[in-house]
Amino acid sequence: MKRNLYNKLMLGCLSGVLVLSAASCKRYLEVEPVSSFGTDYVFSNVPNAEKAVLGIYSALGGDQGYGIRISMYYPYDNDEMMGQGGTPYPDNERRDIAHFNVQPSNTQLAGPFNQLYSGVERANICIYNIPRMAMYTSGSAFEQSQLKHMLGEALTLRAQFYFELIRNWGDVPAHFLPSSLETDLFKAKTDRDSIYDVLLSDLQEAATLVPWRSATTVTNERITQGAVRALRARIALFRGGYSLRLNRQMERPANYKDFYQIALDECKAIMDKSSEHNLNSSFQAVFKDALGAKRQEPNGEIIWEVGMSGGGSGFGDSKLGYYNGPRYNNQGNSALTILPSYFYAFDSADTRRDVTCAPYNIAADRNLEARTLQTMVDGKFRRDWTNQLTSAAQYFGTNWPMIRFSDVLLMYAEADNELNNGPSAAAKAAFEKVRLRAYGGDASKIGVTPSDYTGFFNAVMKERMLELGGEGIRKYDLLRWNKLKERIDATKAQLEAMASRQAPYDQYPATMYYIKGTPYMNWANSFYKPSPSPAPAGSTSVAWVGTGIRSTILTYYAIGFTAGKSELLPIPISAREANPFLTQDFGY
Repeated sequence: MKRNLYNKLMLGCLSGVLVLSAASCKRYLEVEPVSSFGTDYVFSNVPNAEKAVLGIYSALGGDQGYGIRISMYYPYDNDEMMGQGGTPYPDNERRDIAHFNVQPSNTQLAGPFNQLYSGVERANICIYNIPRMAMYTSGSAFEQSQLKHMLGEALTLRAQFYFELIRNWGDVPAHFLPSSLETDLFKAKTDRDSIYDVLLSDLQEAATLVPWRSATTVTNERITQGAVRALRARIALFRGGYSLRLNRQMERPANYKDFYQIALDECKAIMDKSSEHNLNSSFQAVFKDALGAKRQEPNGEIIWEVGMSGGGSGFGDSKLGYYNGPRYNNQGNSALTILPSYFYAFDSADTRRDVTCAPYNIAADRNLEARTLQTMVDGKFRRDWTNQLTSAAQYFGTNWPMIRFSDVLLMYAEADNELNNGPSAAAKAAFEKVRLRAYGGDASKIGVTPSDYTGFFNAVMKERMLELGGEGIRKYDLLRWNKLKERIDATKAQLEAMASRQAPYDQYPATMYYIKGTPYMNWANSFYKPSPSPAPAGSTSVAWVGTGIRSTILTYYAIGFTAGKSELLPIPISAREANPFLTQDFGY
């Protein structure tokens, strides 16, 4: 089923309901009306109100949103992947963000910061005005249900925008009214916990307003009740997790288990609705047959995704598959690197490895050519799974998955383990459901699930890495567990051991061989055994485990990370120039 949300989004944007520009040149909370239509007209009927709500969604996409910067700049480096490497470095741009060398003057900070606040403002307008519409209480039953759904969407979208602001910048100014009603547009930072508490309350209300997906005709580009509850669970885990505080220490609240209980309850509510959301039996199909093919995932595994335009615009499209993933005929950036340590975290029977990791480029004749181990790229959003393989464009219209059902299962397992000081049978079952799919339904391959608290936590931590890699989740998971520095240090040590071919990596191939001229990777030797000698007949070689890891990855990987600082981004200079009450913390 083709998606058409973006056309509606653009109609919403052009209908004159949005009052803040999302353009990167606009400063924080600078009000600029884009239409002469007032709120009395916009919120006079259901169709116009829907256009206003769709306009909120438009603040998710494009270059300054999940089209590239929030999805592919900010989440790296982590222990799965490295952001853009190579020269120039430092660049006061994406490389500095990835490698934790970011400064307040970085050119890639202001645009997303402004666009997220633009989304907040658009949501505030809808949240304020929709309940004041006469039809909200006196319209037909259908009109009332539609307006309640829209109010729930607006509350959820505002929560997403604030969540993204907080997990990247920490304490930020909070505005919960339209700017036209605010008495003070230049607020100081608001404690993140108090913002989170409002968001959790808002989402609790939204869950009573938004129907489950089966009760609507919308696609998963629109928010349904599963998305509301999944986002509430996610935010609850962050509210109860560690974060960098003004004393430059990573701390979590004393009552953190209260928030793990919220997460557990919300995940269970979704899991109990198996007819609404479930796993696709094929991990690959989620990315190739749904996201890559621009079709609706039939099982509801993708609970919510950001609709992109496919129109080649930096304002609403995405560069997924161009900025990252394999190149075609030297077209594309291939900017995100799969760490060799991450590739080898998968075992040979795990079907997720060859979906998440793409060790090849595509030649002009559409046959595949191998990459070296240290230049392997991510594969979930690869261009050869779209209809844009040979396109010279940079925008492919590929949607960004916000929340998947497998994430819900693993959040449930994690919360249960935390609350019970060890996993219950239900937690183990949720965890094993994810693993079973990864191994093609073969229970004999998933291993023994730990029964103790520490063992199970470590298993969940690894499973989230294997399952959700490349989806913009890992760095933030490591932060809320206070594990980012630990994992960066461990990954550097592992990469150096691989570069030096220390045991056990001396038993891995220094060279991989493959047969050229096929539209699939036809490897001639094993990833897990020493290279054969002599080389297989008719094969072509690429460097594998060896010193190339040091020069290509370790030279750049997380090189500027400083504990007590790098866990959050600096406030953009332009935002502080516009608002003199915004402080710059953490030594930036």
